[in-house]
Amino acid sequence: MKAIETKIKAGYAGLYVVAHESGRVMADIKKTCEKLNREMFAWTVTTGISETVAQEPKKIPETEAPNEMLAAFHKLPDDAVLLASDFHLFLADPNPVLYGMLKDAVEHGRAHGKVLIVLACRKVLPPEIEREFTVVEFDLPARADLLTILRGIIKSADIKQTMAQATVDGLIDGALGMTSIEAENAFALWAISGDLRDTSIVADEKATAISKGGMIEVVRTGETLESIGGLDALKAWILRREKAFTPEAQKYGLPLPKGILMVGVPGTGKSLTAKAVAAALGRPLLKLDAGKLFGSLVGQSEANAREAIKVAEAIAPCVLWIDEIEKGFGGAKSSNSTDGGTSARVFGSFLTWMQDKKSSVFVVATANDVSQLPPEFLRKGRFDEMFFVDLPNESERAAIWDIQIRAKGRDPKKFKVAELARASSECTGAEIEAAVVEALYEGFAENREPVTADISAALAAQVPLSRTMGERIGALQTWAKGRCRMATAASASDASTKGGGRKINL
Repeated sequence: MKAIETKIKAGYAGLYVVAHESGRVMADIKKTCEKLNREMFAWTVTTGISETVAQEPKKIPETEAPNEMLAAFHKLPDDAVLLASDFHLFLADPNPVLYGMLKDAVEHGRAHGKVLIVLACRKVLPPEIEREFTVVEFDLPARADLLTILRGIIKSADIKQTMAQATVDGLIDGALGMTSIEAENAFALWAISGDLRDTSIVADEKATAISKGGMIEVVRTGETLESIGGLDALKAWILRREKAFTPEAQKYGLPLPKGILMVGVPGTGKSLTAKAVAAALGRPLLKLDAGKLFGSLVGQSEANAREAIKVAEAIAPCVLWIDEIEKGFGGAKSSNSTDGGTSARVFGSFLTWMQDKKSSVFVVATANDVSQLPPEFLRKGRFDEMFFVDLPNESERAAIWDIQIRAKGRDPKKFKVAELARASSECTGAEIEAAVVEALYEGFAENREPVTADISAALAAQVPLSRTMGERIGALQTWAKGRCRMATAASASDASTKGGGRKINL
């Protein structure tokens, strides 16, 4: 990694490398030391300090404990480099003696050309020593790195078959966002699968690997824009950006799309739309659980946010979906009095990234209660557009009835869809789906196919959200006027929302 080499050459005495790949980092630093003609040593809590150049590394006895390692650092040759793996585990709890020894070691290194490198999977730097170290983020493997790993697997598996470029690209795309070891394992699994054209094996392994952290998951979905009833204005806006990530768009001078914020009534299809956007743009869909960014340890939340951003950028071009974002970041306004400012710092770093990001990460955020979001989150520059998703109008409800009935394996032509659309004037898409499901239960219980009367009965038994939460939904609709772009074109007015009932003629 060029950044580490540059800082060693510049005389930095304390480096803090954040990475999940100790082997790759060690190999990179070892290569750098050989290039700069520097002697390299490595430390772990189980082996202590040992040389890394010799075929049989020579261990320095009684250096396993952290304080013993720091004391021995003073005795290493001038210009030596010491890599301390997982040393961050000893920095979480306050330890004045250890902090003092660290400061002395870095100062000694500065005077004698030595470098102390802490290798950690996350940043744990207490305020007492954080100014002594320069943090270096070790990036996940790029396309060129993954291609090298793939070629190695192909050679070791003795694959003679010539690989189509589309297959190679699919394998590399599938491995973006994985560590080198994870990618190597996934490629090896692909190599023995028996079908070398099936690149989904690597993508599935990535989904499993990324989901281990709990913050980001790869969502595999078959939803498309055709799965959504209505929202014609939003659909048209998305389709106009379908090719905005291509080199031709960049050559034309188009900036990379940043993303959209969808605000609206719960149950109106915002989450479904997020899934469909990824399919429309032809990009993998990542889902970020904003609530899981926050940890109990000092600095853990900020580190989690950086890690999530790093994974998304490594997989780019992609769509990053943040569902009900107000639940994850809504506490930023009162953060100083509730959590010592942690929420505000995490939120601030996320805002900065959204404003300045150069990677092809298209952010799709959804929110039900916009009042909980800080005002700086809503301004232009964070998102390309903010859409309001209202209760569906009559034509949209007819489309939703058609989609939901068809999705349950029935023919919409056998139901009075137009009359159902008029009778469901107060319903959201989720409530329409619930009515279809209830009709299925009714028909199954009586050993027959569901009919329109079953759906009508289910509608009559429902108390729609627009009625139970009428005041809040009304306030949200009032707020959206003049502040948001409507997801449904204004010309698609719905006369039934002006007081239409829920009766139906059968």
